[in-house]
Amino acid sequence: MKHLPTLTRAAAVASVLALAGCAASNTAGTASASAPAAPNAATASASTEPEIKGRSINPADIDNSVSPCEDFFQYSGGVWLKNNPIPSYASSWGPRNLLQDRNQALMRQILEEAAGNKSAAKGTNLQKVGDFYASAMDTAAIEAAGLKYLQPELARIGSIKDLKGLQSAMARQKMLQVGSYFRAGVEIDDKNSTQYIVGMNQGGLTLPDRDYYLKDDARSKNIREAYRTYLRNMFKLLGDNEATAAQNATAVERIETRLAKASRTRVELRNPEANYNKMTVAAAAKRYPNLDLPRLLSELQLSAAKEVNVGQPAFFDELNATLKAEPLGDQKTYLRWHLVRSVAGALPKAYTDETFRFSQVLGGAKTQTVRWKRMLASTDATLGEAFGELYVAKAFSPQAKAKALEMVNNIKASMADHIRSNTWMSEPTKQEALKKLNALRVKIGYPDVWKDYSALTISRESYLKNVLAAREWEYKDNAQKLGKPIDRNEWGMTPPTVNAYYNPPMNEIVFPAGYLQPPFFDPEADDAVNYGAIGGVIGHEITHGFDDQGRQYDSQGNLRDWWTKEDADEFTKRAAVVGRQYDAFSPLDSVHVNGKLTMGENLADFAGLTVVYGALQKQLQQKYGSNPRPKIDGFTPEQRFFLAWAQLRRTNIRAEALRQQILTDPHSPGQYRTIGPLMNMPQFYEAFGCQEGQKMVRAQADRAKIW
Repeated sequence: MKHLPTLTRAAAVASVLALAGCAASNTAGTASASAPAAPNAATASASTEPEIKGRSINPADIDNSVSPCEDFFQYSGGVWLKNNPIPSYASSWGPRNLLQDRNQALMRQILEEAAGNKSAAKGTNLQKVGDFYASAMDTAAIEAAGLKYLQPELARIGSIKDLKGLQSAMARQKMLQVGSYFRAGVEIDDKNSTQYIVGMNQGGLTLPDRDYYLKDDARSKNIREAYRTYLRNMFKLLGDNEATAAQNATAVERIETRLAKASRTRVELRNPEANYNKMTVAAAAKRYPNLDLPRLLSELQLSAAKEVNVGQPAFFDELNATLKAEPLGDQKTYLRWHLVRSVAGALPKAYTDETFRFSQVLGGAKTQTVRWKRMLASTDATLGEAFGELYVAKAFSPQAKAKALEMVNNIKASMADHIRSNTWMSEPTKQEALKKLNALRVKIGYPDVWKDYSALTISRESYLKNVLAAREWEYKDNAQKLGKPIDRNEWGMTPPTVNAYYNPPMNEIVFPAGYLQPPFFDPEADDAVNYGAIGGVIGHEITHGFDDQGRQYDSQGNLRDWWTKEDADEFTKRAAVVGRQYDAFSPLDSVHVNGKLTMGENLADFAGLTVVYGALQKQLQQKYGSNPRPKIDGFTPEQRFFLAWAQLRRTNIRAEALRQQILTDPHSPGQYRTIGPLMNMPQFYEAFGCQEGQKMVRAQADRAKIW
């Protein structure tokens, strides 16, 4: 996963809780024509070798009716896929979900103990976490309150009389992270990574992507019709009659469609240079007078800003026009919609049910996730480090952290080897690449310095009140960074999160404790499994620093071109091969993976796996030298490495969710994350004895080779 935008965690999770329904030159020759057939569980039992049982990989999950050289996705986990259908409340299902289920059981225990402790000292993290979760689970109080705790914000919108009032309401919604019109917050200056800057970016949409408003295929039209129903029904819950609700729904869709037409595509947003448009506040105020930027920044507690980075200037041109052209009443309706939509998970059941019904159209889930899981996610998103402190005390050992750090160092060393031995990169570019690799920061498990929540008041009075207070606190916590030194201790994910990320302006990789659990990471498992599983993720995140986006940032996290023109051209040419390969993958009729949208993740998968394979070979050489390497469960270390990679990406996914993923997610579907890199890797062919002509073996001329 790539670096996280500012001010998204709590607001994004809270706004979708009612929906509930990255992570991740060749060193081996080509496969020998006389290579033996791939072993499997059946042949292993007939072997005269002593049988060694392993951890994390279950041979019973393997589909031996399929050749690993024809379809490694099906071979590596076909039986598992058959035996693990998607639960009714989910849109997809894979090993990450199983880890999350185990993780959630521990998190629930922590939260229920905290909620049951009514004598916790006021102001402590324990009190805040316990009271937040208790209020979230108190459905009787939520139903009884109705919109009581939202009325002040609704009244604020209702009292708008003119453009100035609209601008003040926009500032208030930014502070509450509602998501209307655009996104704004304090972020690291991409071209001066030692300072913060105010960033402004396109936003204001409810549907997952601009294309949902603009495409005319049957599915897009059906989604828009379902969206209109959702809008009308939510407005009726707010007290509008049928005719007024329909009129208001039309107004919201019209305004959002204007913003969608002006928005950049997800592929266009992958260009960091195009998203860097620093302006003085005075210049931006002149270009976008209807935003009244000086006043807006003042109300956002950012009046010290002298410059802003306007990510997508043309979008703000249209927003500036929209603020003047659209009737004030319709814009008040738009603000009311985004406020209510963003807190639907904290409102009475009728609101969450209506939101879930719409989510079914997008993702295909059959039933809603149970409340405790939704409220657990809300607590984690809202009080992530207060909760995380309680979590890591029970879930993450110092030994696990030490083992993970050792693996990171080994994989970094392998990456350095690949840079030095690269055949197409010139020496000046290699030196810059090594400089960047050496400067890479690594964060494992949990922050060295925990967030201070002392300014945030949480009680058992109202879940919605807590949500709004926490959002405002998080916004102010972000805003106060302007003008201060960069906070190198900050994390963009909470400790229990089952994910990881690379952050280009910080040049850092971050692995929360939640991810460092079996089957992704098991300190007791053999090296081949750990390197294929969590090692593959580590390599993925490290090589994000050298993918089509990450490579544009230097060792200090500055957006700066440190490549010679010849090297950059060669990289682009080699990356384009990967893009074409993924463009050809088609999981559904007439639906193809977007090789440009998924480029960064695909490059990180391929490069990361190549680099980690080299690290494993060094580890095995250290351990066994020239002695035979024992088989485990009948598989060589190399085979277990590739099986571990594949088994963590096996996924059952509903057609609706798959279509949404293809359109909006920079990650390719699991089956192509599994086979895409391997089809280019002679190391894989050799491990399983694959031959030219088999589906997992690309013709020599069609193979990609980068590191």
